[in-house]
Amino acid sequence: QLQLVESGGGLVHPGGSLRLSCVASETPYSNTVVAWYRQATGKEREVVATIYSSGSTNYAGSVKGRFAISRDTAKNTVYLEMNNLAPEDTAVYYCNFKQYGSKYIDTWGQGTQVTVSS
Repeated sequence: QLQLVESGGGLVHPGGSLRLSCVASETPYSNTVVAWYRQATGKEREVVATIYSSGSTNYAGSVKGRFAISRDTAKNTVYLEMNNLAPEDTAVYYCNFKQYGSKYIDTWGQGTQVTVSS
């Protein structure tokens, strides 16, 4: 059973950068959509960035130009590079794998806290 472990969160000043990592415990299906979500206190979980099996990416408008999602298939790892962070980026960030194959498997990580504060 696929498991995901996120890391890289922490406290950063406004304008700073962080890189989140999401390591999968095994190689996922070739047709897998990976996304980073975030959930701020009192708010609904929202998708931040998505990378498709083709390698194409998509971003929420609020992070476009500041965040970048990438993957290293050899390491079963997906990254979220976050630059020019602002207090409104404060949230718990979750990694999600949606695998499409002989069956559909939706897997979430445990989340990593990102706090942007001066």
